[in-house]
Amino acid sequence: MARTDGVPTVYPTILYDDAKAAIEVLTGALGFTAEAVYEGEDGSVVHAELSCGNGRVMLGSKGREGVFASAMAGSGPAGVYVVLDEVDEHHARAVEHGVEILMPPTDQDYGSRDYMARDPEGNVWSFGTYAPGQAG
Repeated sequence: MARTDGVPTVYPTILYDDAKAAIEVLTGALGFTAEAVYEGEDGSVVHAELSCGNGRVMLGSKGREGVFASAMAGSGPAGVYVVLDEVDEHHARAVEHGVEILMPPTDQDYGSRDYMARDPEGNVWSFGTYAPGQAG
């Protein structure tokens, strides 16, 4: 049974060739907060959790052992949508940090204001005011 206490129940998980660089982009340019970062003896990121609002994304380094790493081997880029109130300010921060912008802030027919960016490893991050499941 899914939780109903307001705690998010879906956590996108992405593996990166350079997880440390991804954490720098996500925290420095895209406004995430590093809540936990665990490194292996070789300096790889075994597990990290980054938050934005009440949502979190988990990430780690590619090339590790284990069922999840094996299942994700060779996977392509992921797409993640993040709900924000201040889309234009967030976009300006991303531009200031040199993030590749795929779509500038745009008013959508369904009432959202969105923009899209690509991280250095090809993952597409969409930021907008539309909150899935919320009325109006």
